[in-house]
Amino acid sequence: MIDLRLGDCLEILPTLAAGSVDAVVTDIPYGEKIDKMGFTKNINGGVTLRNDYSDMPKWDRPITQSHFDLMFSVSDKQLIFGGNFYKLSPSRCWLVWDKKNGGQYSNDFADCEMAWTNLDAPARIIRHVWHGMIQQDMSDKEKRYHPTQKPIAVMKYAIKMMTNRGDTILDPFMGSGTTGVACVQTGRNFIGIEIDSGYFEIAKKRIEQAQLQIRMDI
Repeated sequence: MIDLRLGDCLEILPTLAAGSVDAVVTDIPYGEKIDKMGFTKNINGGVTLRNDYSDMPKWDRPITQSHFDLMFSVSDKQLIFGGNFYKLSPSRCWLVWDKKNGGQYSNDFADCEMAWTNLDAPARIIRHVWHGMIQQDMSDKEKRYHPTQKPIAVMKYAIKMMTNRGDTILDPFMGSGTTGVACVQTGRNFIGIEIDSGYFEIAKKRIEQAQLQIRMDI
């Protein structure tokens, strides 16, 4: 089951029944204004232009307690990338994504990103290179659609950490749909909400392509 909804999650989340999804897995806006940061430098002194950040002021805004209350109401389990930017309850089960994986390069981004969870479990690390044009699998590179896009492999790890096959995942900040693609590839149901119509269409196409690939493989 794939259920994609265009709109503001503050308006759509109240339409979902309490406890109706098995887990929320999402990458929330951090409100860092990273559209103002310009360039990123590599270790050789060159520069790589960031993706198109021109529309970021529309959606890269800090979310409110109302967003968290609604997300927590629809599921008992939460995994939130960017949770370290907000005052959430203490957790011993953080997921840390090491973006360098020991690589010999530097940049003005963080070496890792952190996802807060409410699981009562040990902290975990996933190592997956994602550095501008450099990716973990250079022979099968993922196309970058969104400035804060996560690799499919990272989202698949997060989904498997939180749920089992056949469960339903909700992403109220769907972006370009990586969580949905990961759900298709791991046999999960998916509900995705996105406020930006352009990214919504990208997400829809990516998820449809993932479904088609699964059918072809069968």
